[in-house]
Amino acid sequence: MKKTYLITGANGHLGSTIARALSRQGEQVRGLILPGQAGVPLPGVRYLQGDVRDPDTLLPLFEGLRSRKVFVLHTAGVVDISDQVSPRTYAVNVEGTRNVLDLCRQFRISRMVYVSSVHAIPEGEKSSVLHEVSRFSPDAVVGGYAKTKAEATQAVLDAVKAGDLDAVVVHPSGILGPYDRSGNHLVQLISDYLRGKLPACVRGGYDFVDVRDVADGCLLALEKGARGQCYILSNRHYEIRDVLAMVRKLAGGRRLAVLPHWMARAALPAIRLHAKRTKKRPLFTRYSLHTLLSNDKFCHDKATAELGYRPRDLIQTLRDTISWNRGELESPSLA
Repeated sequence: MKKTYLITGANGHLGSTIARALSRQGEQVRGLILPGQAGVPLPGVRYLQGDVRDPDTLLPLFEGLRSRKVFVLHTAGVVDISDQVSPRTYAVNVEGTRNVLDLCRQFRISRMVYVSSVHAIPEGEKSSVLHEVSRFSPDAVVGGYAKTKAEATQAVLDAVKAGDLDAVVVHPSGILGPYDRSGNHLVQLISDYLRGKLPACVRGGYDFVDVRDVADGCLLALEKGARGQCYILSNRHYEIRDVLAMVRKLAGGRRLAVLPHWMARAALPAIRLHAKRTKKRPLFTRYSLHTLLSNDKFCHDKATAELGYRPRDLIQTLRDTISWNRGELESPSLA
């Protein structure tokens, strides 16, 4: 039986990377993009406009495929570094996921991969290694984004337990890499540094992973993942100052001052005011500062053993991100 892959958030950093990978494999893809957007032209990829918050706009994505095996990769979501849950973030991440789940059941799709986040996993003790868990609660995590991803992840697992859906969950860590057209926070950090617009960096770091490795992990989960199981798609911890040092080695640039957290916290009111006046994203927030000091000892052994997931070293990711930023990687289909 022929296959069709449906990707929500097909213009996002991860969604578009998955679309490119499937296009290279010669697969047929339908990609959901927001009204008014245009997708990157790729062989075998057809874009449809819609919004996960409006289930009626999602119907064309699913219709006319009864004679085919249908696989859904639900990547659409709002990444929010604010402290509290905003109405938009909740509507997209939680209610939007429920809308997609309803249609997956209605059209009896073959399998779904839900892209959650490592932020949905309770942090635990600072020294503890973080593995996959089987239950998720907004009350067990910190930050608006994390709370919505936890609630949505549990909704997916509940649908699987109800017996009317085959789904697998993946938890990427901090995604970085080339081919971003959606404003990825980490890619923007690199871009600002290369343009000399980053005044300083903050002490701390996180687990950063290449978007192409996460895309491969999603497809491996679709193919090999066990029904109702979760898989962490992480890499390893990198200090922000070390990431920027690697960028400086690859592309040049000046050495930045590293702000202690007390100084960064003291600057938060001024940063919020500047962001409001310029209508730009703040350089950092209280939640993002918390994240940089949080426990990020995510273990991807399960994904490696069961899926064959193997992340690359970050230096390759940064080299390609710089090339993309400079316009040297112009053909997305060659990613």
